[in-house]
Amino acid sequence: QVHLVESGGGLVQAGGSLRLSCTASGRTFSNDIMAWFRQAPGKEREFVAAVYWNGNPYYGSSVKGQFTISRDNAKNAVYLQMDSLEPEDSAVYYCATRPGPEMFPLEDKGYYPYWGPGTQVTVSS
Repeated sequence: QVHLVESGGGLVQAGGSLRLSCTASGRTFSNDIMAWFRQAPGKEREFVAAVYWNGNPYYGSSVKGQFTISRDNAKNAVYLQMDSLEPEDSAVYYCATRPGPEMFPLEDKGYYPYWGPGTQVTVSS
């Protein structure tokens, strides 16, 4: 059974940084695309970033240059370094994965069968 668990969320002041982690278990993820989404209250779940099996990143238009996604295949883990945080970045952040290696629309949450429970990020002004 596939299991994803996020960690690293919390409360931070505007301009600060956080590093989210997601650890996966239940299968080998080295060939899979791993991604981060976020959802603020009253809003749709939004694509943040994805990383290919080889470490190449792909970012959503709202976070380019602000966030950095990376992965460690040996640890079945994906990370999201978030810098220069703004109150608008406050949301529950979710880790997701889809078994690879076939290509699919990375920003479409409907293509990801596996999700973590999420971790809350709150940025105060």
